[in-house]
Amino acid sequence: MSTERSEYGNRAIWSIAAPMIASGISVPLLGMVDTAVVGHLTDPRWLGAVATGGAIFSTIFLSLNFLRMGTTGITAQTYGSQINGNRDFSASRIALGQSLITGLLLGLLIFLLQQPIGSLAIGLLGASEDVSSATLDYFNIRVFAAPATLANYAIVGWFLGMQNARAPLAIMVTTNVINIGFDLLFVPGLGMKVDGVAWASVIAEHAGLLTGLALLKRELRQYPGKWNRDELFDAAAFRRLFTVNSNLFVRSVALLFTFAFITAQGARLGDLTLAANAVLMNLQFFLSHALDGIAHAAEALTGKAFGAGNKKALRKVIQRTLNWSLGFAALYSLAYLLFGPAIIGLITDIENVRNTAISFLPWLIISPLVSVWSFLYDGVFVGLTRSKEMRDIMLGSLLLVFMPVWYLTTGWGNHGLWFAFTMFMAARGIGMRVSCQRILQA
Repeated sequence: MSTERSEYGNRAIWSIAAPMIASGISVPLLGMVDTAVVGHLTDPRWLGAVATGGAIFSTIFLSLNFLRMGTTGITAQTYGSQINGNRDFSASRIALGQSLITGLLLGLLIFLLQQPIGSLAIGLLGASEDVSSATLDYFNIRVFAAPATLANYAIVGWFLGMQNARAPLAIMVTTNVINIGFDLLFVPGLGMKVDGVAWASVIAEHAGLLTGLALLKRELRQYPGKWNRDELFDAAAFRRLFTVNSNLFVRSVALLFTFAFITAQGARLGDLTLAANAVLMNLQFFLSHALDGIAHAAEALTGKAFGAGNKKALRKVIQRTLNWSLGFAALYSLAYLLFGPAIIGLITDIENVRNTAISFLPWLIISPLVSVWSFLYDGVFVGLTRSKEMRDIMLGSLLLVFMPVWYLTTGWGNHGLWFAFTMFMAARGIGMRVSCQRILQA
């Protein structure tokens, strides 16, 4: 077997994809548990509060997911250039240090600004008074996790860039298992409501950070290098980080605006629709986190190939990861077609919520085959650090497709909202496919 094939073949892809799929699936499973523990309470407002509070923190944290993506791309390219060179991994340490500093500072800023952020977010989502009050309780507790969450983004991104998916698996599984355990302890066990769900998240995120720091200490021993203080705070190095990350930030904000908009419009259609959409979004997130496992492999391996200047390997990685992604997407569509109502029944036993969610299930059945393209090419573009193209395509899909389609189909109610989302994902996939072909031909 050639070195190129072993470094960039299916085995290399799955050495990263398999752990990341396993860890990725644990994230929406956590969301399902969060939803389920309050979905079995008698009052639907608790379910609405967790959905609304979750949307707020998804918007905050995932809009800052550039810490993970940007760190992966830069580190993978650095790794690719170093692995066949003098094996001085000081540059990789600088990428880690700068991302950790950035994450901790942003987390502290969010914590300090929690009152205006929480009040503004809850006001914009426009839920009922009961749901808004419960959401504020959730927010004021969950915000304690902000520094740990963002530091974990930097750590996970660095490990992926170093072609190590086992450490992120350990971090994410530790975090999510602890979160699920405390969910069950606090809500069904101790009779808490949304405050129990929020405290479970805070405890789990800090446990994940401690796990990540312990794994970092061990990993750094394998890659010799120095912590050069001047380079760590070098303006040029930070400029590259912020150039990549600022574009990724805009891209992430646009994506999460779309999800928050869906939550807000669902709230305006009533608490029942809000709750049903929360259940369906769990299915979408379950899909995205699983397919993102293959996209993570694309990030790491395309970045490595690009950093090493190996265009042949770059093309093969893109095609191989795309093929695997398409196969998984087809399986998800089939699973939702056959078992969708049963899965919804596991999430909530509130009959009205369950029946409403099932009536919109067809949109989730077609979603995997529509969404898969954008998931995979996100990974490719992160590895290539082509964040400007990611930003432009996302903004175009939001402003030129999603919003106009939603406006034109408002008479369809919630069906119009899901149709607009489907068209949004299709536009992203088409745009990124075309852009990637142009990049490879350049």
